[in-house]
Amino acid sequence: MADDLSIRDRTDGATNHPALGSVPTPESEPVAVADDPTATDDPPAGGGPAAAGGGPAEQPVDEATIRLLAEIEGDRPVPPGPAPRSTLDREEQQIKDEVLRMGGLVEEAIRRAGRALEAHDAEAALAVIRDDAAVNEAQRTITRLIVATIATQQPVARDLRYLLTLDHVAYELERMGDHAASVAKQVIKLAPEPPLQRYVHLPEMAERAANLVHGVLRALVDQDAERARTVATEDDEIDHLYHATFDEVVELMRRDPANVERGTRIIIASHYLERIGDRATNIAEDIVYLVSVQVEDLNP
Repeated sequence: MADDLSIRDRTDGATNHPALGSVPTPESEPVAVADDPTATDDPPAGGGPAAAGGGPAEQPVDEATIRLLAEIEGDRPVPPGPAPRSTLDREEQQIKDEVLRMGGLVEEAIRRAGRALEAHDAEAALAVIRDDAAVNEAQRTITRLIVATIATQQPVARDLRYLLTLDHVAYELERMGDHAASVAKQVIKLAPEPPLQRYVHLPEMAERAANLVHGVLRALVDQDAERARTVATEDDEIDHLYHATFDEVVELMRRDPANVERGTRIIIASHYLERIGDRATNIAEDIVYLVSVQVEDLNP
């Protein structure tokens, strides 16, 4: 009986041990806890409240977490990615190429309208009018590309100015294409009639206007402000030819009322060619602003 009591006393002491917690043990089946090799009276390492009170053991950190922390702290090099400007540079180049292609269409349309005038070729003039649709579509494409680039690449400073400049250049080129088509419409009306004083200065104006477009696009490619200023001064000669054409045609109409219809159409065509020169000057001003961030009036 004494042996049984001593066993129960030892068992009760074990079940209330801080490290083991309270484990009920039936009296009919005494447990010899002292024989358990894992039992110990020493507190767990760390001695914190959770360890002393039987709280959950500390969980090991998995290897993936260790790697992630090492990368964040810079202990391990992060593999190099693509250059951050590569996409923006590529899209800017694509937009510039589209603008230059559009400019080539406009320049050729002006030259074709002038040749159709000299040749009395109504069919060639009609082709210029039809092909203006390609110029319009080119502008829509450029606008879509610019909007997408600004939205996805979020350019700032010079890059943003460059994209906005290209957008305005495309707008001006589209209007030049319309002017070339308007010249062609007058050519269709003039073609069946004999030329009035060899169309005065219209052929020369058309050639100069086409050269002006070519020169300002070259300045855009090179981002050359000085060249842009030089191109703008060449518009003065187109203005001079326009005023000379107006004065001479008005005098011809005064002399002979039969010249009124042809003279009116020549004045209208010369006005459209003069507007092409003005729009080329607008592009030159955009180039100057792009390069120098200075607003200059190149057509005072």
